[in-house]
Amino acid sequence: MKNKKIILAYSGGLDTSYCAKYLSKELGYEVHAVSIDTGGFSKEEKKEIEKKAYELGVKTYVNIDAKKRFYDQIIKYLIYGNVLKNNTYPLSVSAERITQAIALIEYAKKSKATYIAHGSTGAGNDQVRFDGIFQTLAPEIEIITPIRDQQLSRQAEIEYLKKNGISSSWEKAQYSINKGLWGTSIGGKETLTSNEPLPKNAYPSKLEQEEPRKILLTFEKGELIAVDNTKQTTVSNIAYLQALSATYAIGRDIHVGDTIMGIKGRVGFEAAAPMLILKAHEVLEKHVLTKWQIHHKEYLAKWYGMLLHEGQYLDPVMRNIEAFLIDSQQNVTGEVSITLHPYRFEVNGIQSPYDLMHPDFGSYGEMNTEWTTADAKGFIKINANTTKIHQHINKAI
Repeated sequence: MKNKKIILAYSGGLDTSYCAKYLSKELGYEVHAVSIDTGGFSKEEKKEIEKKAYELGVKTYVNIDAKKRFYDQIIKYLIYGNVLKNNTYPLSVSAERITQAIALIEYAKKSKATYIAHGSTGAGNDQVRFDGIFQTLAPEIEIITPIRDQQLSRQAEIEYLKKNGISSSWEKAQYSINKGLWGTSIGGKETLTSNEPLPKNAYPSKLEQEEPRKILLTFEKGELIAVDNTKQTTVSNIAYLQALSATYAIGRDIHVGDTIMGIKGRVGFEAAAPMLILKAHEVLEKHVLTKWQIHHKEYLAKWYGMLLHEGQYLDPVMRNIEAFLIDSQQNVTGEVSITLHPYRFEVNGIQSPYDLMHPDFGSYGEMNTEWTTADAKGFIKINANTTKIHQHINKAI
């Protein structure tokens, strides 16, 4: 048994519950279940997950708090880059999986485990993220994936657990929910189609507030340091903002995109705090960054989000882009005013000592103070030269 010590990435859901039971009972592994907390779990839920793990027969159970690590290593850069996959999705689950995979393999190496397991299927993105990071950081540890290898249906997993005396309300769960610090993903029968929306009751948060409310987000060098002038850690600010804005049912949408495996996929999500933070940060940047900073940030951030989604977090180019993003945030400091409404929000404006929209240099469409009429005419003439030459030559042919 010493040679069959296995670390199982355990969430308490159906897939990882099946893995816990199957690995110990059928394959004889000494299962050590590990949950990586990247947000979204209450104390009560953590206790229930631990209780279920031991009922399934695991040798040990550990819950590792990785929220700060998740923010420091990934979320921070998603904010710096205003990253939305396909201009829609804040990469809630994609980003989580990277942090979880790294923390899991580090724990496995420290525990001197010979094997590591996860409950991913063979049709999703998570298998690529987990396996890729496991193989890169610890190629000597063998990866075991019962759900993928056996191509199990949800019903087959439920029947196996029932047969082995493990009962739960698996059938009642119509939707697969993955809740974390940077948003919640929702999968159900509607997301398997191309035309059906998720019903309102599929979203974990419910509309509770209808009276508009103004809030103030304070950023310092790109990081959210306060909400309504109350300073906390950035992780606490995100969690507080999520709890507040979720009562307005903000941040709901369905993302459609290309999976790493090459097929199209849909997933619902609820990400009130991420959407507020990203939009507020983006508007602040529009005021304090130059045109070329914004231009180059946009495509580099898009690449960063794509590579993160594809499981390429450990490629050194990611550290190169992060260095650029960090440097771009030196003047991204100020306050952003937002009004919350049911199902939506609006950014009212910003205040920043670095605001480049300065009246000393003119007011757009109204008054210029830094150039003369002759300067403007000369600039416009020179600026048009490239197009004038092109049109002249091509008309003559």
